Amino acid sequence: MTDADRLTEQRRQIAEGQGFIAALDQSGGSTPKALRLYGVPEDAYSGEEEMFAEIHAMRARIMQAPDFDSRKVLGAILFERTMNGEVGGKPVPGYLWQERGVVPFLKVDKGLAEKAEGVQLMKPMPDLDALLEAAVKKRIFGTKMRSVVQEADAAGIEAVVDQQFEVARQIMAHGLVPIVEPEVDIHSQTKPEAEAILRDRIAAHLDALPGEAPVMLKLTIPSQDDLYAPFVAHPRVLRVVALSGGYSTEDACARLARNTGMIASFSRALTEGLTKQMSDAEFEAALGANIDKIYRASV
Repeated sequence: MTDADRLTEQRRQIAEGQGFIAALDQSGGSTPKALRLYGVPEDAYSGEEEMFAEIHAMRARIMQAPDFDSRKVLGAILFERTMNGEVGGKPVPGYLWQERGVVPFLKVDKGLAEKAEGVQLMKPMPDLDALLEAAVKKRIFGTKMRSVVQEADAAGIEAVVDQQFEVARQIMAHGLVPIVEPEVDIHSQTKPEAEAILRDRIAAHLDALPGEAPVMLKLTIPSQDDLYAPFVAHPRVLRVVALSGGYSTEDACARLARNTGMIASFSRALTEGLTKQMSDAEFEAALGANIDKIYRASV
């Protein structure tokens, strides 16, 4: 399969496929918590290298599980170290696509800046072009970048969306599909108001995009059902995906099911209840149940 054919097939799968996108992109800051939930306390490893080895082993176990394939999982978002690692003797992006039929994405942001105007912008990414070039060589399909909205501050939200789309255009120039992720904090006291402002700012940017290349949107499940329905049908949006944002798996799935056309891109909800101490049979059964639950909410 040529690269052009691969990209065409991957784009079709993301745009039209039945299923969800797995988020396997915990970075340095969130890895200790993810490992604790997985039954690996901080005293079980020493230093960053051992920590990342533990989280890679967890991710590899997920990727190799029988239910983690394109029947229900359309794509997977990877941390940079995961992109550069191996699973089953193959580079991770190649393993995902060739062995599991799962489209690989890459998390490219470097974390969040300090809160200002009710939001957290992304930290600067001076090495982004080099990272994007590496992603293309690894046959990554698209990227993801996260900022956070905590309050319904119009100026802050405008700054978040401006930054997201500025970086999105940089990513699109490399032939990759950006996932724009301006998360709204589920604990915000002004969540519905913030989401209304966010919707309008995103709409303005979508309508002003140059060229024809698409973007994807990763959004907090809205307080008002189908608030983002116009984006599902927008010609410049390949897919609208939802983050779980700290909701339990049950709650996130119930909320998602009420939003037509949105599919899941869950992280913690995907791995809920999984532990290192489980036998392979127990692990695969628990993961399979989570995958099925998220899949049903997405379709």
